[in-house]
Amino acid sequence: MNVFGYLTDGGNWPGPDGILHLLLQHLAYTAAAVVLAAVVAIPLGILIGHTRRGGVFVIGLSNAARAIPSLGLLFLAVMLLGTGAGNIVVVLAILALPAILTAVAAGVAGADREAVHAARALGMTEAQVVRQVEWPLALPLAVSGLRSATLQVVATATVAAFASGGGLGQLLTSGQAQSDYPKMFAGALMIAALAIVLDLLLGGLGWFAARRARPRSRTAAGSLTVAPA
Repeated sequence: MNVFGYLTDGGNWPGPDGILHLLLQHLAYTAAAVVLAAVVAIPLGILIGHTRRGGVFVIGLSNAARAIPSLGLLFLAVMLLGTGAGNIVVVLAILALPAILTAVAAGVAGADREAVHAARALGMTEAQVVRQVEWPLALPLAVSGLRSATLQVVATATVAAFASGGGLGQLLTSGQAQSDYPKMFAGALMIAALAIVLDLLLGGLGWFAARRARPRSRTAAGSLTVAPA
């Protein structure tokens, strides 16, 4: 049986070890980890970008994250905390956090200064400047960070199978154990296809966010010339 035969065989899709269940499990890990990382990284990134303090911390965290072996971190968490979906999600969130944090901090810090000065000239508070000017302008870059983090998590969630966590990685591990190469190739193909689909969706969201940010930037910058009059 070839890889496409394995995927088109209806008997391989239902059940707790079926492709559909493992796909949904993989998506659940990815969504939970990215959301958890975003809840922590977005407010912290906004604070760092707005105050322009802590940039060294962000750079150091980003560089350190690249050196963390995903499988080693997962095994360490399993040894310390035991197996379970929660532990896997926490590990994946830790790996996703630097990409989101770096993108949000850079986006807020790099917001159009004319628009920011215009907002302050109009009497906006710092919270209003962040909410109505800096964050909308930083949104395209923030989405880019979410996109990078999501792709990293989709790929890394494959190792969840090594900690009895399931996901599409289980097709690889069980296929290897059974010398079932079509099953292994099917798992790899499903993971790649999932990454491509999510990348396209988030890329479209980033394009839409960029289009919405440009008019807002021009409006805020234009108000700067009106304010002194």
